Amino acid sequence: MRRALQLICVFLISQAFEVHAQNPKQIVQQAVQTELAASQNDHTHWMYYESEHEPKRTVEQWVAEAQSAGVQRVLKRNGQQLSESQQRTEMDSFINDTRTQAKQRKSSQHDDDQATEMLRLLPDAFLWTKSGEQGSATILHFKPDPQFHPPDLEARVFSAMEGDIAVDTAQHRIASLKGRLIHDVRFAGGLLGELKAGGSFDVERREIGDDKEWQITETHVHMQGHALLFKTISVNEDDQKSKFRQIPANTSLRDAESQLMQLGK
Repeated sequence: MRRALQLICVFLISQAFEVHAQNPKQIVQQAVQTELAASQNDHTHWMYYESEHEPKRTVEQWVAEAQSAGVQRVLKRNGQQLSESQQRTEMDSFINDTRTQAKQRKSSQHDDDQATEMLRLLPDAFLWTKSGEQGSATILHFKPDPQFHPPDLEARVFSAMEGDIAVDTAQHRIASLKGRLIHDVRFAGGLLGELKAGGSFDVERREIGDDKEWQITETHVHMQGHALLFKTISVNEDDQKSKFRQIPANTSLRDAESQLMQLGK
């Protein structure tokens, strides 16, 4: 037992030394590599409760990530409670509409690809400094690197941000990413839109389940201005996810509907 405790202590000390020996950019690079590998190897499917708030739309719903698409059981829309028959009718309509399912998959894949691109840019798009520690996380501050040249328009928005990232020290996972736009970003001289300085985003993540799986639990985006090419960027949105539970990867749309209807209102 004493030998085991000694080995544990040596391991923890070596892990802590490894993190402290890295410079801030190396910590970010390792976290990005960990996230990319985890994303590639993650084949889990989840059911969770979601609350979405936008200026002209609010939704309270259960979501199940079925085998071919995500099924949504909307409980409330714009403050109005939906009856169980309405909830089931909407799910049935989605399950019978292959075009809508394909559109959802395409949109989800686009978001995943964009997130991967932004993740890969993190180490080189910014100048990094360590600002402290918070619990089990290392806090790093970032600001635009003047030597970085954004490869596309999305990256122009991303690289105009300044903020902080929290990296879980033991697992090298990104626990949160917060930033604000520090100067206006114009597209085609403003013809295609403009995002104003002061806009902000906040993404919170946490470990769920028993296999060290990490999921986004909160997303807050508040941008000022408009951009014709980036509807998802220019929206004001607060999204929260909770009550995660894992479901089989081969869950069919009908099985997902059945499981969702067994959950609370």
